Amino acid sequence: MSMSFTDRVFGVSGQAMALRSQRLELIAANLANQDTPGYKARDIDFAAAMQAATTGGLRRTHARHLDANGGMNGADQPLLYRVPNQPSLDGNTVDAQREHAEFMDNAIRYQASLTILDSRIKSTQRAIRGE
Repeated sequence: MSMSFTDRVFGVSGQAMALRSQRLELIAANLANQDTPGYKARDIDFAAAMQAATTGGLRRTHARHLDANGGMNGADQPLLYRVPNQPSLDGNTVDAQREHAEFMDNAIRYQASLTILDSRIKSTQRAIRGE
């Protein structure tokens, strides 16, 4: 299947940003529930999600559409539960320090993807204008 114009110009930056955004939401939810008894910290496997997003044949145009393989696309990777280093007595598995570190790392990588995407958009605009 041939790549669309936007895929050729922007590469995987858009997909990476969508996955990073989803991951930021999960980590924020983990932090918000750090004192909730029995709450299990969740995450996605970013590398596996990117692999699934970049190797998919057909593209889904809506999050509720099924993909061609009957599975999930990269943006809908199954949620994984974190294995706690020191589980709490109330069953909560959120490690606030780890979540803060993961949040910052993911936010920095999101910003890097945004910078790359912005650069490609500006380059495309210059090419269209003939500069």
